[in-house]
Amino acid sequence: MDTGNTVFEVGDIVKLKKKHPCGSQEWEILRVGADFRLKCTGCERQIMVPRKLVEKNVRALHKKA
Repeated sequence: MDTGNTVFEVGDIVKLKKKHPCGSQEWEILRVGADFRLKCTGCERQIMVPRKLVEKNVRALHKKA
């Protein structure tokens, strides 16, 4: 997926390459900036990840309704 012109917004769901230890691959975006705050949709753990790493590892993007 080319994320060069993709606009990430709070509330969107991203599917990443690797699974979280709980088994989920989908994360909800809670904060956007130089770093992203993501919440696992499986176990609800929150992490901070550099923007570049998220853009590199995104497999799918589901926009909020």
